Amino acid sequence: RHRQLQGFIRYCMNFTHINLTVPVFQSPGSASFGMSVFNLGNAIMGSGILGLAYAMANTGIAMFVILLVAVAIFSLYSVHLLLKTANEGGSLVYEQLGYKAFGIPGKLAASCSITMQNFGAMASYLYIVKYELPIVIKAFLDSNDNSWYTNGDYLVLIVTLVIILPLSLLKNLGYLGYTSGFSLLCMIFALNLNVSQLQVNTTDEECCKPKYFIFNSQTVYAVPILTFAFVCHPAILPMYEELKECMQNVANVSFLGMFVMYLLAALFGYLTFNEAVEPELLHTYSKVYSFDVVLLIVRFAVLTAVTLTVPVVLFPIRTSVNQLLGASKEFNWPRHICITVALLVCVNILVIFVPTIRDIFGFIGASAAAMLIFILPSAFYIKLVKKESMKSIQKIGATLFLIVGFMVMICSMALIIADWIHNAGSSGEHTDGH
Repeated sequence: RHRQLQGFIRYCMNFTHINLTVPVFQSPGSASFGMSVFNLGNAIMGSGILGLAYAMANTGIAMFVILLVAVAIFSLYSVHLLLKTANEGGSLVYEQLGYKAFGIPGKLAASCSITMQNFGAMASYLYIVKYELPIVIKAFLDSNDNSWYTNGDYLVLIVTLVIILPLSLLKNLGYLGYTSGFSLLCMIFALNLNVSQLQVNTTDEECCKPKYFIFNSQTVYAVPILTFAFVCHPAILPMYEELKECMQNVANVSFLGMFVMYLLAALFGYLTFNEAVEPELLHTYSKVYSFDVVLLIVRFAVLTAVTLTVPVVLFPIRTSVNQLLGASKEFNWPRHICITVALLVCVNILVIFVPTIRDIFGFIGASAAAMLIFILPSAFYIKLVKKESMKSIQKIGATLFLIVGFMVMICSMALIIADWIHNAGSSGEHTDGH
């Protein structure tokens, strides 16, 4: 348990650092191979890592590894298609590739998918605030009272109004690179503390035995969670401008590193809590170690990180909305404020009324992430790459990949909606019974 907890804290450190880092763009050709691998790793990893243990708990170790390998390979193949398409299509902007391939519908499909993916990421960060901030406040106050200041819904609104909204309204987000130092110092301090020996008490020995193949109603969320965790494709093209021929090698190394990271993160969570693991792993630790000092420090650091990341994620969403509205390039304060407030209102409503972060991972993973990983890269490739430079086997592969993408999206969405309907019916019967 001691080593597992230390390992999880290290993953939280990676998660915190990665999402808070503000990218610094260099002149074309100036990025080193190692720095590019790190930057792409930053783009891949996000809040999805916190749902991987839940996916493993509902698929089993062996099935999870099979799915993880498959999604990693598919994601890497889609990067290959995207790079080839960018080279042939003459554009390094995802939305522009969509426009060149299918006109306005292609641009809208790419823009909406990227916006939904970022919106889902923003919602997942606020979910972490909703889950974890009440625990931190209760720990500091040494109280278990269910007052308004320990209500996650109220706290999300307060954090949004007091911290996120002012940061999001500013034109330049470069200053967030300085605020990341505080969070990183918290994480480094946590890693230097001695973690006390912790154990999970259970009377059911069967629940403590790891399983290798599991099929239940929650298994349907595994693939969407994995696709949500591997999306990085909009960030690939700006890096490709700097690296050109080396970009595929950068992607290979980055995806391999994230594959190992994701596998170990899922194992740590699953082997620690087995069937008791929740959709958001850090919240699972709080159920057993609510007032442990080290976990409180980790939790506070992660809260700092995700809170300061929301304005960074909101920035490209606002840009996409501006483009969809056909707004002029000239900066306009009223439009800037209105779009920012509208986006934050929407994401807060989502966080307050959607039951769990699992639903965000599942829905966004089955829709926007499936579009960005499977459907759009293969469709753009088939449409834009010249026939004379495309071998027949390559076209067949891209076509099959496109079909697989539609199957993953349709099947995942259908099963998730069916699970929602089933849970709603069960809740209704339970309520009527009382």
